[in-house]
Amino acid sequence: MNLAGKNILIVGAARSGLAAARFVQARGAHVAVNDQKPVEQWGNTSELKGIDLIGGEHPLALFEKSDLIVVSPGVPLANPEFQHARAHGVEIIGEAELAFRFLRGQAVGITGTNGKTTVTTLIGELLKQGGLKTQVGGNIGTALISLAESSTDESFTVAELSSFQLEAVAQMHLHVAVHLNLTPDHLDRYDSYEAYGAAKNNIFLNQTADDWAVLNADNEWTAQLGEQTAAKKNWFSRERELAAGIFLRGDEIIHRGVINSDGGKEKVLLTLSDIPLPGTHNLENVMAALGAGLACGVSVDSMRETVRNFKAVEHRLEFVGARNGVKFYNDSKATNVDAALKALEAFPGGLTVILGGKDKGSDYAPLAPLVRERCDHVILIGAAADKIGAALADTKPLHRAATMDDAVSLGFALASHTDGSTAPTDSIVLLAPACASFDMFQSYEHRGRVFKEAVLRLVNAN
Repeated sequence: MNLAGKNILIVGAARSGLAAARFVQARGAHVAVNDQKPVEQWGNTSELKGIDLIGGEHPLALFEKSDLIVVSPGVPLANPEFQHARAHGVEIIGEAELAFRFLRGQAVGITGTNGKTTVTTLIGELLKQGGLKTQVGGNIGTALISLAESSTDESFTVAELSSFQLEAVAQMHLHVAVHLNLTPDHLDRYDSYEAYGAAKNNIFLNQTADDWAVLNADNEWTAQLGEQTAAKKNWFSRERELAAGIFLRGDEIIHRGVINSDGGKEKVLLTLSDIPLPGTHNLENVMAALGAGLACGVSVDSMRETVRNFKAVEHRLEFVGARNGVKFYNDSKATNVDAALKALEAFPGGLTVILGGKDKGSDYAPLAPLVRERCDHVILIGAAADKIGAALADTKPLHRAATMDDAVSLGFALASHTDGSTAPTDSIVLLAPACASFDMFQSYEHRGRVFKEAVLRLVNAN
């Protein structure tokens, strides 16, 4: 893709947009960056010398005169400026699509409503510890375009891909495409659940019979995706045995040969005791990662050792600390109802759960049965507090907190014995918001850090 002399517009001045701007400028393009925020609110722009910075509006003339528009994931493609540009024949792609036009070697992509970051991180470790040159990026925090330079013909790029990133792909090709699950989310951006799912399904674009698709046989949406790709399928299931794929039998994770023409032979990959991560959803995550590792040629013995030593990813059922028998867990990445349900399912009971944030058009009623079964108290924060409270009105005692510090202090008080004695060892304060973070925080990472800081202040107080 020759960029020299092209007029390229980058829309969105967050991390991936600025990385794309630097990349195309280095290849001789005339670059402009546009964001609805004023330029002075963009943060550090010192590395953007020679790039036109336009903030506060989206001038239509800027869109129509561009040779190519690269869109950051957070910017909806339905915006009228993009419709105007298309009418003038301008090609519009996402930052991930731009990256894939320059990445060398093999690529492994992971999508799904929940579990993406854990699976992406684990696959990266499986491949790296298995002796493959590996780099990891995408929605996980490192812009994919920043990995193009370091990729080689022998390298593997492992990419977490959100629905936002997959909306504007065209030529992206993945040797291994992993689709974990689909449950309602981002309905504030998409017109329907089906539209959200259709964006996710773009992960299979351009796959061939030489590629692999790793699919969840237990999820209603992904179980129907076998015809979406020409790639070979490696299914996984924790609910039933499969004719071919990865499944659970007793306490053993079995692989029934679909890789390397094993002819239906079975092999034990792991036992449940090999998995250090809590929760049945993490069993699914490990199965998916194993499927990708097998497709990339990593040995079973190497993967077993890597899984045994794998630590929970930050903000995903992350143990933070304990005081007087009350344990604190950070699952700030639980940004939708299904993720919050999985967090609740990971503990047998004794929970004080912190819920709330920015609503994404979610239905919170599915939380009610597990709240009744496993929670002692619910603490509500953020803009969605009233909506969640209405859905959980007849479950367990509901409490309000204005700040995260207040929520942590209140959680500790509720989980502790009122007479000051040590709480039972299974008393847990769990942050699993079921919402986005943007009402009170910059991101789910920021929310999780604030939670952890509050917990550590409490834990370390005299």
